[in-house]
Amino acid sequence: MTAKVLIVTGDAAESLEVLYPYQRLLEEGYEVHIAAPTRKKLQFVVHDFEPGFDTYTEKPGYTWPADLAFSEVDPGQYTALVIPGGRAPEYLRNDPELRKIMKAFFDADKPVAQICHGPLLTAAIGSLEGRRVTAYPALELDMQAAGATFQDSEAVVDGALVSSRAWPDHPGWMREFLKVLRAKG
Repeated sequence: MTAKVLIVTGDAAESLEVLYPYQRLLEEGYEVHIAAPTRKKLQFVVHDFEPGFDTYTEKPGYTWPADLAFSEVDPGQYTALVIPGGRAPEYLRNDPELRKIMKAFFDADKPVAQICHGPLLTAAIGSLEGRRVTAYPALELDMQAAGATFQDSEAVVDGALVSSRAWPDHPGWMREFLKVLRAKG
């Protein structure tokens, strides 16, 4: 039986932060499902860095169908969870169905990969307290407010939780996540 990995996301997620782990995990032989607030075609975005800008820019990115609505997810069916960034986590953290899913993964100590603004979801369920994490650097104060120790690093591993800053760090992030996933699997 093929192990399954769940990606939780929504509109305005960073295209690369959804599709890179999706394809990388498929390449490793995992079955990967994307869950969102509803089953629909999601509109992702592309964040980039421009000289002279104080923050990143955003453009429309790829579209991709959600396989499942959050209400249809059985966390017990999945080996691991991936939480992409972008702007989606800003509103997804308010979804009670998603918070239940995430809590189930953390309560079972299953591997979780989070990147960029994804840790806002982990903070929303109180699962950053006492952990070492990284995130998009602008979230350093949010991570500290959630009780985490922030490290500005390509990838930070704290038990089964693997975090990363943003899409330029994908190789290190997925390398570390796959190590955790193989060890736990």
